[in-house]
Amino acid sequence: QVQLVESGGGSVQAGGSLRLSCVISGDTYSRSRACMGWFRRAPGKEREGVAAMDNIGSTTYADSVKGRFTISQDNRKNTLYLQMNNLKPEDTAMYYCAAKYGGSPPLTDLMAWSRFRYWGQGTQVTVSS
Repeated sequence: QVQLVESGGGSVQAGGSLRLSCVISGDTYSRSRACMGWFRRAPGKEREGVAAMDNIGSTTYADSVKGRFTISQDNRKNTLYLQMNNLKPEDTAMYYCAAKYGGSPPLTDLMAWSRFRYWGQGTQVTVSS
């Protein structure tokens, strides 16, 4: 059973940084076929894609975070990261990591939450002005 556990959220002032982590377990024999993503949901808003990585390491980002956020992974630690710099109040949301296995979807498709089957419980990020 694949499990995803996020951590690293918190409260910061605008301009600050946070690094979110997502530890992945239960997919030892499928990791090479994994596509990963970070999503967020702000109060009163729809869930949106923030960043995604396909199974060959290519990445894509939402326009609102390009140049500020970086998705990466450390397969030795079975961990996905989201480095968030120059945070803005509009980045305030619950952040979720997600995984899917199999297939080779276009990167743009990985910004759609419906593409992902496995989800973490989320970690809250709050940015004050």
